[in-house]
Amino acid sequence: MNFERSYIEFLLGNRLERITWEKQQTLSPTTTVLQYLRGMDHYKGTKEGCAEGDCGACTVVIASVSGNGRLTYKAINSCLIFLPQLHGKQLITVEHLAQPKALHPVQKAMIELDASQCGFCTPGFVMSMFALYHTIQNPTDEDILEAFSGNLCRCTGYRSIIGAARKALSTHATDRFQELEQETIQTLQSIECNDSRFTNLHQTYYLPSNLASALNLKFTFPDIEINAGSSDIALRVTKKKEVLTSLLDLSGVKELKYITKTSQGFDIGSGTDLQSLKEELGEELPSLKKILSVFGSKQIRQVATLGGNLGSASPIGDLIPLLMAYQAKLVLKSLIQERTVAATEFIKGYRQTALIPGEIITNIHIPNPDTTLIIDVEKISKRTDLDISTVSVAMRLQLKTDRTIESIFLYYGGMAATVTFTKNTCTFLEGKKWEPETLKSAFEYLEKDVNPISDARAQAEGRMALAKNLLLKLWQNNPK
Repeated sequence: MNFERSYIEFLLGNRLERITWEKQQTLSPTTTVLQYLRGMDHYKGTKEGCAEGDCGACTVVIASVSGNGRLTYKAINSCLIFLPQLHGKQLITVEHLAQPKALHPVQKAMIELDASQCGFCTPGFVMSMFALYHTIQNPTDEDILEAFSGNLCRCTGYRSIIGAARKALSTHATDRFQELEQETIQTLQSIECNDSRFTNLHQTYYLPSNLASALNLKFTFPDIEINAGSSDIALRVTKKKEVLTSLLDLSGVKELKYITKTSQGFDIGSGTDLQSLKEELGEELPSLKKILSVFGSKQIRQVATLGGNLGSASPIGDLIPLLMAYQAKLVLKSLIQERTVAATEFIKGYRQTALIPGEIITNIHIPNPDTTLIIDVEKISKRTDLDISTVSVAMRLQLKTDRTIESIFLYYGGMAATVTFTKNTCTFLEGKKWEPETLKSAFEYLEKDVNPISDARAQAEGRMALAKNLLLKLWQNNPK
């Protein structure tokens, strides 16, 4: 473990940039990419609308070298990532797209279809479209809508923007980023990605390059905070103005980024981003795809990680109830030991987990669901995209051939300080027919199982009504 490097290197467009914190004290290690860009001349196209990943006005594109040796382009919210997360990557903003005498095809289409009015949101839409331009050839409307799920516009009604995307993405002419791809790859591969430490007067930020270094750090500093995607922890900086004095960033640990399919199930590295999870396991695990399709936005899913979502222990973390229904298990590792904990045993309280000092979540195992099982999930929120759950529920159901309930497990999120397993309700339902009248008769047991909270999203009475309706919705999804 050698944390001597104190600088980051990345491409800003095609220009190699270096930030050294020993010399550069105006920027902190937890300066967001948005704050960095807005502090520079000639980079004001990236807008600050909300500073919490809710509007997309700050969307930029990060290009990195993938395992197949090609560049991958991801649209992300620049308000949600810290500068060290740029190391070894290319940062592309709206200012980089046009050539001196020609607009990029996505920019040109936006103009030709009058897809901009006030213009504040336009750079974000352009960058989401640019990422799609480099990701999917001949995208469907579903692909376009997913790409725009994290971009809000209060002027156009979206129709002209979607039309511009259809036009720009239908031709797919080679742009200068593709022409310069090999040169870009060579530059990025020449950047050393070894263990790093960035310090200023108030902060120490560690960026290990491998799991062994990360575990050593966690052993040395057992209470150090972990940055496992930053879509959650960044809000403490941008909204609460916290100074995070010591941070362990796992974004550079490649051993935590994998998805392996075996005869027993699926092993997922804790550093796997949620968009990759959706794309690679969506067919085998349709309920996982279903909930991830309404998890934040594509920009957020490309930053957020599975380990980060679990480690936050949020009662409204959309994935936790479903992973309980899948009977997932977490591998927790330290320098001293490695142990496995069931997802149902991992959450110990509000924002509290079974992790002990020195441990890191390294792997999540989802067993292959039996083909006779019904696993389903539902979520209620004020918006389809870019919103967390008011109430959610995940179900694991085994029926007999006569539609009698052999076993049922119901896990509710958003009702209390932790995800709630409705034991009395499930016990009552076992042995009874899977039909609406049966479920309605279980409502009195549901009221005993959960004591809903009241907050800005819903009052307790409203949450209970939603919980009952979601139970009926699960039957509606799976009537036969």
